[in-house]
Amino acid sequence: MNDALVLDVAREGLWILILISSPMMIAGLLVGLVIALFQALTQIQEMTLVFVPKIIAIFAVLMIALPFMGANLGQYMQRMVELIVASG
Repeated sequence: MNDALVLDVAREGLWILILISSPMMIAGLLVGLVIALFQALTQIQEMTLVFVPKIIAIFAVLMIALPFMGANLGQYMQRMVELIVASG
């Protein structure tokens, strides 16, 4: 394995990480933004109000995006196995 291949594998791994985590992060961001706006409009300053809706939204998005995440991770793992077999 040369240096360029190692960098390509690391870059692809980071890209896969960003790709599979972004749906949950975006859902958490949007729910947090909506709740923050609600708190600002109603002047409710409860710090724990945001946690339960965020957890529910992230869990729902996780269940919806799980096949997409599994397929991407499976393809990445298959490429890694092919590289290991080819190099050794």
